[in-house]
Amino acid sequence: MSEENKRFNEQDEVETNSNNTIEGQEEIETSKDIYYEKKQNETSIESDADIENEAPVNNQAQAAGAAPKRAGVGGWVASAILLVALIVVSIKAFSGGGGLSGEAASVNGVKISKADLYDTLVKGGNGESAVEGLITYELVNQEAQKKGITVTDADLNRELDVIKKSMGSEEAFQQALQQYKMTEADLHPDLLEQAQLRKLLSDQIKITDEDIKSYYDENKASFSTEEQVRASHILVATKEEADAIEKQLKDGADFAALAKEKSLDTGSKANGGDLDFFSKGNMVQEFESAAFSLKVGEVSEPVKSEYGYHIIKVTDRKEASSPTLEEKKADITDTLTSQKIYTLSQTLISDLRSQAKIVNNLTADTAAAPTNSTGDATTGDAPAATTGK
Repeated sequence: MSEENKRFNEQDEVETNSNNTIEGQEEIETSKDIYYEKKQNETSIESDADIENEAPVNNQAQAAGAAPKRAGVGGWVASAILLVALIVVSIKAFSGGGGLSGEAASVNGVKISKADLYDTLVKGGNGESAVEGLITYELVNQEAQKKGITVTDADLNRELDVIKKSMGSEEAFQQALQQYKMTEADLHPDLLEQAQLRKLLSDQIKITDEDIKSYYDENKASFSTEEQVRASHILVATKEEADAIEKQLKDGADFAALAKEKSLDTGSKANGGDLDFFSKGNMVQEFESAAFSLKVGEVSEPVKSEYGYHIIKVTDRKEASSPTLEEKKADITDTLTSQKIYTLSQTLISDLRSQAKIVNNLTADTAAAPTNSTGDATTGDAPAATTGK
């Protein structure tokens, strides 16, 4: 990425491998603003392809660099759900409005049909992934119906909250949806499957106090939050401009209004220069030293960095904190539960596949279900799942 892009753009990076096999932790990062030096210390999902969106920084809550959050297994689940849902939604788009008939796009009057788009998705491997996902949905759904499991709206909301928490914040979740061009409604089948799996496996999941303490001790450092400040700034090119702005501020000018009018930082100027909270090590040294030396409400003299001259105002501050075991107990329980559901679900789905008659017309593969003494398959059709209130 060029230095100009480093200055004025954020990069959303979500990496997945082509087989949708989750091999590491999800990392959705925004980096680098004109003075911002995010330290990438999380393991990202290994991939054959990168999905990158570059746009002007307009979300300073991410760009300012709050302390990195651990994604953990919850992050794996969130990533898998979003990616599989994206593929399924793409394929299902052809089921409405005439199926494969019709026009997907045109170039200088030359039509690109929906059939062409469908073939491209299938040949690229996405069709196979979507069908496999739908097969898994149906296997889990039939098992849930067989066991008399009902999923309520509260259950779906719980699964949605798990995804949001695993991604760090509501804001990060919404950014991921935006990147994938999806809505929360698109996630409904996946949330339903997760809720069904949770209920199917709940009897096998036991989280002890020893498990919780062990996890806390192993991850204690990641739970701690460093000292943070919240600052706004106005960036200009020359010392003369910075001196003039400093004088205007001393004469009573509004900081946010001046930032919107004069700052060269396109990522923060629309927000009045606000950079949200950041910890030490996330900004260039000159900027960081000045910001952390100020009290709340104070404004700095012009600060020179490699990007120009900054006028910095600190608007809030958070002291370093280290949550206790009791404070993190609920979160750790949720994390360990998600881990066990993820592990146990692989075995359950494998068992369900081995017992079912599966016909995949896309790949022309047929898996026959075991038969009973009369020669009939041991599994049958089940009604589609519905959610209860």
